[in-house]
Amino acid sequence: MSWLDSVFGALPTMGGVLFTSAVVAAGVTFIQNLWLERRRIRELERTRLRQSFAEAFAVYSDYKEFPYAIRRRRLDQPAEERARLSEELRAIQSKVSYYRVWTLFESPEVGAAYSELLGSMRSVAGKAMKAAWVEPPAQTDAQMNVSLDLVDLRSLKTNEDQFVTAVAKRLDQLAPIVARRR
Repeated sequence: MSWLDSVFGALPTMGGVLFTSAVVAAGVTFIQNLWLERRRIRELERTRLRQSFAEAFAVYSDYKEFPYAIRRRRLDQPAEERARLSEELRAIQSKVSYYRVWTLFESPEVGAAYSELLGSMRSVAGKAMKAAWVEPPAQTDAQMNVSLDLVDLRSLKTNEDQFVTAVAKRLDQLAPIVARRR
């Protein structure tokens, strides 16, 4: 007498079916749990990347705002303002370097787009910063409005869009199949 016969008594065939159903149910549950865990991990990864790519863009945005900050520096403390702005810019440049390398490691496509964005930023915003340092600081409220002839960052829009597109594509690769963009 087998152990199935002892457990299920006079219904060994039915007991075998019940045993097989339990194994199948356990297998299905196991596979479902694996799939759900993989999906959860991918979503956590997407969230981490989304946040880090946004931080990389924020650092870029901080850098490109410096022509305005330089033009609006305090007139009454030129040495302190040079030191303050230089230190802030140094800290931002350090973060820019970090995110340039990080994006390249994380995704070659996003890294290439970010590197292009940074190259354009340094060219456009860098020239505007150099020009801002040779001009006297704003002295009136009206001078706080910096015109497009002094600082024009509109040409960076194309590279910004390319970076955002590369990020969206990378995040889409981690999305569940049913949620991917078509």
